[in-house]
Amino acid sequence: MTFELKPIGHIKTPYSDTISCPNNIQANGPICGLMLDKAYQKGLTGLEVGQWILVLYWFENVDRDLIQQPLADGTLIGTFALRSPHRPNPVVAAVVPIEKISQGCITVKGLDCLNGTALIDIKPAILRET
Repeated sequence: MTFELKPIGHIKTPYSDTISCPNNIQANGPICGLMLDKAYQKGLTGLEVGQWILVLYWFENVDRDLIQQPLADGTLIGTFALRSPHRPNPVVAAVVPIEKISQGCITVKGLDCLNGTALIDIKPAILRET
């Protein structure tokens, strides 16, 4: 079985290297832009400022063979228990509120990816209290 992912745009962040990039999303982090390709911009119709969205993006240049990774103390933990980019399918998910929508760009805060990261999907988030 094979899958094909088609990026719908890219993500604009202030991070140009992995050293400066945070390890997780930050609620009050820097402004980031979800820059949709022109062909997909009409797909933003119906989204609103303040609405929470699920953003899916793709990490590149990662080790896709890691199944366990060491913590700082040397303890091994399973890849699926981490947010690490090193995983068989480096799909990243973030749930963030929309700050602004303008000219094919959704502005959000605090994503944890490098500038130019491939944007693969946006969905309305379903938030549930547990």
